[in-house]
Amino acid sequence: MRRTLAVAALLLAPFHIAVGENGAPVDCTHVFGWLAGDAPARSILRAVEERGTNLRVTSELRKQLTAAGATPELVDALRHSETKAGQPGACPVQLIEAAADSHKKQFDDAAEIVTTLLENAPNSGPLHFAQGYLDQQLGNWDAAFDEYTDSKQAEPDFGEVHDRLALVFYQGDDGDNAIGEARTALSMDFNDPEAWRMLALGHYANEQYDPAMNAFKEAISRDPENPDVYYEMGLVARDKGLIDFAIQSFQKAIQLNPGLWQAHSSLGSALGKQKRFSEAITELNTAKALSPKEPSVRENLASVYLAEGQYDKAIAEYGELFRLDPKWRHGHDSMARAYMAKDEYDPAIAQMKLAVEADPANAAEHRALGQLLLAANHQADAVKELRIAVDLDPNSAASHYSLGTGLLETNQLPAALQEFEEAVRLEPSAEHHYALAACLMNMGRDRDALAELQTATKLDPQKQLYHAREEELIRLMHSETAQ
Repeated sequence: MRRTLAVAALLLAPFHIAVGENGAPVDCTHVFGWLAGDAPARSILRAVEERGTNLRVTSELRKQLTAAGATPELVDALRHSETKAGQPGACPVQLIEAAADSHKKQFDDAAEIVTTLLENAPNSGPLHFAQGYLDQQLGNWDAAFDEYTDSKQAEPDFGEVHDRLALVFYQGDDGDNAIGEARTALSMDFNDPEAWRMLALGHYANEQYDPAMNAFKEAISRDPENPDVYYEMGLVARDKGLIDFAIQSFQKAIQLNPGLWQAHSSLGSALGKQKRFSEAITELNTAKALSPKEPSVRENLASVYLAEGQYDKAIAEYGELFRLDPKWRHGHDSMARAYMAKDEYDPAIAQMKLAVEADPANAAEHRALGQLLLAANHQADAVKELRIAVDLDPNSAASHYSLGTGLLETNQLPAALQEFEEAVRLEPSAEHHYALAACLMNMGRDRDALAELQTATKLDPQKQLYHAREEELIRLMHSETAQ
């Protein structure tokens, strides 16, 4: 961000800010600036109650307020609020237009107007608040951070700006500062449901799931009809492994807002984990219809198709995903698995190489590529990838085992022996002992091989292959002794 999010002196707001009597009366710039920034009615009402107003609600102004998204309750409160000293000023026509544009989700038009107004009023808290929201809606989170910070400095007693900064911090994965801003908002209004929601998101960013869940419950107790809270609470439940509760939360969010594609997508993914594939696909197709260009929906849908064994459909969704967003980092490894299931090695290898390019420090991706190359009989290339996997994660028994396999198949026996011994040391499984035995047999060390085969048989007595190889080796050793 243009202003570094980690600057604690600026961003960790004090827990309590005195508000009320010294605040400037609420005027037209405040009201329409806050409406342009989609401030909730309760926040504006609170400011009106504390400060009074310096405006006169005419019939024309009532229409303008309604067009900007003001609730009837807010309009009535403005009409009946105490008028502070001074004559009401003229309402800025351009700001009224910007607020109406924002309410109609014409964010580019609204932002252009507010930017011009800020040139003439650079210290206006409401205008910076509006610009922050418009930047946020346009995906400019760095700019939104700057604007909300300027708004907070101009009018620190407007609680909603602390909620907005908390959201920006959450988007930047800065849980501590999100929590700080949320607590500031709560010190000003303990019953602010959005502040409780932001507090929950801050804890969620810090992977503090129980405090997050408690804060979400506080938010729901104050605003039981907010679908975003149920959706986000579902994410916490999902990450805690409470899939049933997550599903219920996503379903409640959809009940309150059927157009919330994120809830449909997350619900579909959760249902897929429970192998409820038909329901999952229905939800994910709904999410795709609501947000056809969202790559995460395509990835979730492709994952469900892959889990269900519909490999062609999985490949088609992954293909569309990467067409929509060529820089999308996830899913190449899963697409490779889909091709592997169809015994199509060349495209599988191509996808795994893309997965490795996207995350070159990921040992598991290098191992998967190496194993795929082994299966396709590209042993030399496989050994190169598997050496990288071992270097990145020397404690992975699977990587040592796979590298040993590649070395054995390329007749590099001493090196293979070393890898199999390390695999056995890290994970003394029957499979690893059996691989070590095979390597020892190729080196002519039959007695050592027999000991490893006997260990493998003891560890997995149901595996007939181990018994058969043990008996064959014993017969071979007896035959050689007889000669």
